[in-house]
Amino acid sequence: MNAFHVVPTNELEDYPLTVEDRLDSHYFMAWERRRWLNSDMRLRGTAECRALFFDLINISYDQAPVGTLPNDCDLLAKMLFVDPAHFRQLCRLEFGPLHKWVPVRCGDEIRLSHPMVLRSLKEAIARREDHRARSEAASTKKRLQRLRSCMAGINADLATKDGAVLWIDGWLQSQGCEYRSAEWIERGIGAWMNHSLQLNLRKRQSG
Repeated sequence: MNAFHVVPTNELEDYPLTVEDRLDSHYFMAWERRRWLNSDMRLRGTAECRALFFDLINISYDQAPVGTLPNDCDLLAKMLFVDPAHFRQLCRLEFGPLHKWVPVRCGDEIRLSHPMVLRSLKEAIARREDHRARSEAASTKKRLQRLRSCMAGINADLATKDGAVLWIDGWLQSQGCEYRSAEWIERGIGAWMNHSLQLNLRKRQSG
């Protein structure tokens, strides 16, 4: 499929990823081997077109937004180190290097996107976010455990109350406390006591 046919801008789909969505820490990409081995592109494309097609997928991972390509045949040919005229001829083939790459809107720019590449990227980003969420949850759990342990040495009864531990943890973070010394934790307990006192006063007044 030749990706350089004219398509009205208002008919183009918006690319769902932005320049802020990066996978800089990923030095590999997921490749569905069996899907590729049985795809029309592999079975019907020439060896040259298949090689350029695969090269373009790799190039797209370093573009912005990730997973897209410039909508410029000459620039793509330069990226592939091939003659622009020859590349244009290959792109006219049904199973050319730009097979199933389609124009999409990326903000004010028109670029090329491939559904297989986009799906792989969405899955990779979802896995990254899931890993980040698990890491943050584990970090929060350890931080609360340490805080509870330190509080137990100062006020054992208060350390058993989850609401108090969570509130003091939030207060320490709001104060920009990086090292939770005994002094800081005592200040946090004091802040919690004042907070509880004010809540009780408001309840009595409203009652």
